[in-house]
Amino acid sequence: MKGLITILGAGESGTGAALLAKAKGYGVFVSDFGTISDHYKGVLIENSIDFEEGKHSLEKILSSEEVVKSPGISDSLPIIKSIEEKGIPVIDEIEFAFRYCDGKIVAITGTNGKTTTTLLTNHIMKSCGLDVVYAGNIGNSFAKEILNDPKEWYVLEVSSFQLDHIDQFKPDISVLLNITPDHLDRYEGSMELYSSAKFRIIKNADESSVFIHFNDDQIVADRYSSSPFKGSGLPISLSKKVSQGAYVNASGELVFNIEGNTHTLNYDNLNNKFLRGEHNKINLMAALLTTLKAGASWSNAINSLESFKNASHRLEFIAEINGVEYINDSKATNLDSFSYALSSFNRPIIWIAGGIDKGNDYSKVYADVVGKVKGLILLGKDNEKLRSSFGNVVSNIIETEKIEEAVAFAQSIGEPGDVVLLSPACASFDLFKNYEDRGERFKRSVLELENSVL
Repeated sequence: MKGLITILGAGESGTGAALLAKAKGYGVFVSDFGTISDHYKGVLIENSIDFEEGKHSLEKILSSEEVVKSPGISDSLPIIKSIEEKGIPVIDEIEFAFRYCDGKIVAITGTNGKTTTTLLTNHIMKSCGLDVVYAGNIGNSFAKEILNDPKEWYVLEVSSFQLDHIDQFKPDISVLLNITPDHLDRYEGSMELYSSAKFRIIKNADESSVFIHFNDDQIVADRYSSSPFKGSGLPISLSKKVSQGAYVNASGELVFNIEGNTHTLNYDNLNNKFLRGEHNKINLMAALLTTLKAGASWSNAINSLESFKNASHRLEFIAEINGVEYINDSKATNLDSFSYALSSFNRPIIWIAGGIDKGNDYSKVYADVVGKVKGLILLGKDNEKLRSSFGNVVSNIIETEKIEEAVAFAQSIGEPGDVVLLSPACASFDLFKNYEDRGERFKRSVLELENSVL
């Protein structure tokens, strides 16, 4: 048997790494300082993998030859400091799984939009007949997919936390959508450190690598221009023509210039509510460029777009009731995500916002909110910052701690042609378990409303 590998954290990432490590002949020890869910505990027991919960047994962990750390565990914790002081390598699950990957990798990162782009890329590639699966920060762990059902292509959503602990991980196609302030508590409040983590996605790029990036993002553009990159760079722009990559022309069409071929897509004619909004032009251009570089045909890729459905809680259409659309964007936990959502609609908005503020400067969206948001429903325990920020901007402001009341209030002021948009711009933990819980309860309330008016 090979030496001992310790897995810190027993969620999807950690459990997947543990299963792969055992299959490859390592001794495996899983240590989780919290409580392991019944599901993952059952997987570990079924596979005879040694584990502990509610503590970290330092002596045993420090006897490991390598530690695979779950991305949710901060580098600042004492356990990580002790491991590093002992000189034991700390890697991420995507790095560990990469060692055993025989397929090709698309890795997608960015502060906003990476889940949609990952799912869209996987959908288009699969529709074009490619042998592909998505994994990483959504779906199954990369390690679990490598172990259970090897594919020709892996489309991975990767976070900055995962990229912090890569060494040899080298995607064939890397996608960077944007870099805006988020998770700065993990990066000493530094945008420099945060953006450096994102750019680790091309750390090991060579001449065969492809880097698709949103070049209108100034942080992305500046860092890319100053970073040596050996492969093919394909920029995306909403405003500037590019010779290689994708851009929006003066007529609003999406233009793709790739390997001497030019393709044009009339975005306004797309019959898919999941792909509306300026931010989804970026996501769509990234997904189509990726699929073309993977070898798919343009016609097959375009034909797949109408059947795409996004993940829940991301500009998710729930229902239209008496001419009013209800949209679940509970995943929008920061101001940039809300701004993207607001730009997706050219209709009056009844905005449901609130929760635990993440240091938002709401003045940045005043110009967008004025004249577009006809009503603001504050859903949270402490609404003072939102109320004071928008008190002179939105005339109709209502407060509640119950999502059922928020939906009822929205119905009471909604008129045909309006959009009720749950896009909180805040974390959910004051009233809900997480953003999924918030979104599911919103959906349930809307569907109950729909049934009551039938």
